[in-house]
Amino acid sequence: MKYTTLPNTDIKVSKICLGTMTWGNQNTQEEGFAQMDLALDKGINFFDTAELYPVPAEARTYAETERIIGNWFAKTGNRDKVVLASKITGPGDYTAHIRTTGFSKEALNEAVDNSLKRLQTDYIDLYQLHWPERPTNTFGIRDYKHNPNDAWEDNFNEVLNTLDDIIKSGKVKHIGLSNEKAWGTMRYLEESKHGDLPKMITIQNAYSLLNRTFEGDLAEISHREKIGLLAYSPMAFGVLSGKYVKGLDDENSRLNLFPRFARYSSAQCAEATKRYLQIAEDNGMTLAQMSLAFVNQRPFVTSNIIGATNIAQLEENIDSINVELSEDILKAIDEVHAVIPNPTT
Repeated sequence: MKYTTLPNTDIKVSKICLGTMTWGNQNTQEEGFAQMDLALDKGINFFDTAELYPVPAEARTYAETERIIGNWFAKTGNRDKVVLASKITGPGDYTAHIRTTGFSKEALNEAVDNSLKRLQTDYIDLYQLHWPERPTNTFGIRDYKHNPNDAWEDNFNEVLNTLDDIIKSGKVKHIGLSNEKAWGTMRYLEESKHGDLPKMITIQNAYSLLNRTFEGDLAEISHREKIGLLAYSPMAFGVLSGKYVKGLDDENSRLNLFPRFARYSSAQCAEATKRYLQIAEDNGMTLAQMSLAFVNQRPFVTSNIIGATNIAQLEENIDSINVELSEDILKAIDEVHAVIPNPTT
């Protein structure tokens, strides 16, 4: 395994982070335990979860993933071996069964306290805001279009002050963002600079061969402001395994189980995937290995969040840390990207 540090800290984390969002829906507790055992054995010390998980988010499975992780901590005593990240759910119809109060002081304190109970721990190393409160272009919306009737009011300072109190209580060590845009990221960073408030040290956004939109404004912010990317969906919901374009998917594959997760299902995504698959095969590797190695090597990536529904997938994904893409391969990848840039939404 390779390691880096969470920006602005001395906390060492594995370059590959274990994603957990299938546990409690596609995966049982026993399977989640097996994945955590394997990950730890392979040198992964960084686990990411959320109160929202598992996905799809439903009231009947709410926060089951955190409970599974907490039960594993209780069984194994391995809490001190793991850098643990979790998230508070943002507002929206998708999460109305959790709460509708956004990132208010009451909501943040309630969410942290409940996550700690489920996770059976006294602290969370990295606590993230799962997506913006304000209306903006996330989750399948390509471009920002301003709503003149937007009733959201700027509350960045209030949110940071609440998080500051939570950090001072010892319940959370550091804070980060998820699914945030350039403007929101800079607003949080500026508030922390001018108000002597805690800094967002990471941003967890989608990033893969099919979605390189982070390389716009956010990549510059990442470098200049030292806020690291925690890349999620590096396999694009499994599309970058190549199984869908090869016809090797089965009824239990994620996009067959949950067809509404269509971000990576366009004809353009399929064509780009075929071209990336050819590059991988021409160079004697699987598309999954190449896709993950590409993310691992990006200079703004602090950790690459991988997820799997079985142990064989997880082993292959973890082994991507041993794959180094040559300049010729990276050039070939960029040539495809130039022709079919960011086909996902």
